[in-house]
Amino acid sequence: MKKINLEECKIIGGIILFLLGLILKNITLLSNILFILSYIIIGYEVVIESVKHIVKGKLFDESFLMTLATLGAFCVGEITEAVIVMLLFQIGEFLQDRAISKSKKSISNLMELKSETALVRRGIEELVVSLKDVQIGELVIVKAGEKIPLDGVVVEGETYLDTKALTGENIPVNVKVGDNILSGSINFDSPIVMKVLKSEAESTVTKILELIMNASDKKTKTEKFMTRFSKIYTPVVVLSALLIAIIPSILFGNISIWIYRAIIFLVLSCPCALVISIPLGFFYGIGQCSSIGMLVKGSTELELLGKVKSIAFDKTGTLTEGVFEVTEVNTTMEKELFLDYVFAVEQYSNHPIAHSILKFKTTFSDPKAEGVREIPGRGITGVLHGKNVLIGNYQLFEESKITAPKVEAIGTVLYVALDNDYVGYIVISDVIKENAKEMIKNLRKEHVDYLVMISGDRKETVSAISSKLTLDDCYSELLPTDKVSVMENLLKEKQRPFAFVGDGMNDAPVLALSDLGISMGGIGSDAAIEASDIVIMNDDLSVLSRGIKIARKSLSIIRFNITMAISVKVFVLFLGIFGISSIWFAIFADVGVTLLAILNSLRISSRKIV
Repeated sequence: MKKINLEECKIIGGIILFLLGLILKNITLLSNILFILSYIIIGYEVVIESVKHIVKGKLFDESFLMTLATLGAFCVGEITEAVIVMLLFQIGEFLQDRAISKSKKSISNLMELKSETALVRRGIEELVVSLKDVQIGELVIVKAGEKIPLDGVVVEGETYLDTKALTGENIPVNVKVGDNILSGSINFDSPIVMKVLKSEAESTVTKILELIMNASDKKTKTEKFMTRFSKIYTPVVVLSALLIAIIPSILFGNISIWIYRAIIFLVLSCPCALVISIPLGFFYGIGQCSSIGMLVKGSTELELLGKVKSIAFDKTGTLTEGVFEVTEVNTTMEKELFLDYVFAVEQYSNHPIAHSILKFKTTFSDPKAEGVREIPGRGITGVLHGKNVLIGNYQLFEESKITAPKVEAIGTVLYVALDNDYVGYIVISDVIKENAKEMIKNLRKEHVDYLVMISGDRKETVSAISSKLTLDDCYSELLPTDKVSVMENLLKEKQRPFAFVGDGMNDAPVLALSDLGISMGGIGSDAAIEASDIVIMNDDLSVLSRGIKIARKSLSIIRFNITMAISVKVFVLFLGIFGISSIWFAIFADVGVTLLAILNSLRISSRKIV
C-alpha cells in the first residue's frame, strides 16, 4: 500500500476543510473558521517562506505574490478566493516537486572499485597495510582476482588485466615486466609484483571518484520556470497595483474604491493556470518517457532533453553489444578443417577471445591438440595431426618471420599458420547494435546537429564504427580523465545542451559533467546510472530519439499553455483595472484556463507522439 507523505496529508486535509466550509456556507462563523484553518494548513509554509525572503531582501518571488494576493483577498472579504488560490498553488508546487525529485543512491557503490589495503613486501615480510600507509617505491603483491590497489609498474611476473572499469573495453590487456598499470584494474590471470608510482591520493581510481563527485557541480542547472517568471511578473504586478491605488486616487478621488480595485488586481494576478499546468506538463512528459523505458529523473532533465543539440556516445555497450563474436573467417583451405585446427588449440585457453571462437562453431570433430602453449600478449601455439599450429596477432607473425597479409578490419584479427605457412585469419569484433544506425538517422530527424563517439578502444576500430554509423566525429584510446578533457572542450565548442550516452564505470565522470547524462540501465554500472540524469532501462537505443521527441512535444505544449494563460490573464487584469471584472469572473476565467491547460497537457500522454 502506498504511504502518504506529509505534503499529501496537508493538501488532502486542506481540501477536506475547504469542502466542509462550502457545505456549511450558511453557518458563516463556522464556515469562515474552516476556511481559515484550511488556509493555514495549506499555506502557512508559503507565508513563512515569503517573510523569510523579505528579511533576506528577496522580495519578488512566487511565494511573496501568493501571500500578498491571498491576504488581499482576505482584506476584501473574499476568504473562499484566498483558499482556492493558495490550494491551487500548493497542488502545483507538489506536482512539480514530485516531478523533479531525485532518487539518486549514495555513491558508496563506487568504492567497490577501490581497494582499502595492499599486500606490501617489506624485506622478507609480506604485510597487509592501509593504502594511505603505502609509500611510493614500495613493492606490492597483487594476486589473481584482486584489484590493482595503486598506480605502478610491473617488476615481477606477467598477467592479463581486466581494465573494463577504466576503459570500458572487455578484452583483457597483457602486462609484463616494465609495463605501467593503473589502480582499479583487476588481475585476471597470474600473481604479479608491482612498484608503486603514485600515492593513494594521486591514483587513477581516486581521481575517478573525485571527478564523479565534483563534475556535477559544473553543470548549469535550469531554474524553475515559475521562479524565473516571477522575477519579472511579480514586481510588475505589485508596482501596477500601487499605481492603480495611488494615481487614480489623486486624479479622481475616492481612494477607497481604487485601493479596493488594487487589491482585486492583486487577487486576479495569481498565475494559477501557470502554477499547475507547467509542472503537470513536465509530469506527463516524464510519465510518457517512462512508458517507453526511459527514466527521466526530473523536469529540468526533461527540459534539457527537449532542447538537446549535441550528443556524444561511448562505444562498448552503448553503440555496440559489448559481446565479442567471430564476424569473419577467411582461409585458403577448406573452412571446416581450418576451424578444426583453430578450435583444437583455442579450447585450452581461458582468454575471452578463445571463448568467442569456441562459441562460433557448435559441431566439429573435437580434435585434441598437443603441446599447447600460450604466448602472452601474442597468441597461442600447439600441435595437431603432426602440424604445428600458430594463432596470434600480426606482431607474432612478424616475430616468427611468417609472411601474412595485414588485414584492416573492425575488431581483433587473429592470423593462423600451419608449419609456419599462413593459411587464413579470423576477425573477432564487438558487434554494432542492430538499431544503432536507425537511431542515428532518427536523431538527425529530430535536429540533433552534432553526433560524436568518445571511446577507450583502438583508433582503427573506433574510426571504422564511426564511419559506418555516419557520426560527425570520433575520439579513441581515452582513459576516463581523457574523456573528461575531451567533453570539456566539446562543451565549449559545440551547440548546447550537450548530452553524453554511456554505460560503464569509466563513463560516470563524463555523464556527470555533460549537460545531460544518459546511461544504459540494463547493462550499465550502478555508478553510471547514479551519475546520469536519464536512464534507458531496457538498453534499446531507439528509445533515445523517441524520448527526445516526447520531450520536445512536452515543451511545445507547455509553451502553448504559458502563452494561453498569460494572454487570458492580461486580458482579465485589464478588465479588472476598470472595474469591469469581478473576482468571481476572474476565478471562472482562471479556473477555465487552468482546466484547458491541464487537458492540453494530457495530449503529451498520447501514443501518437511516439
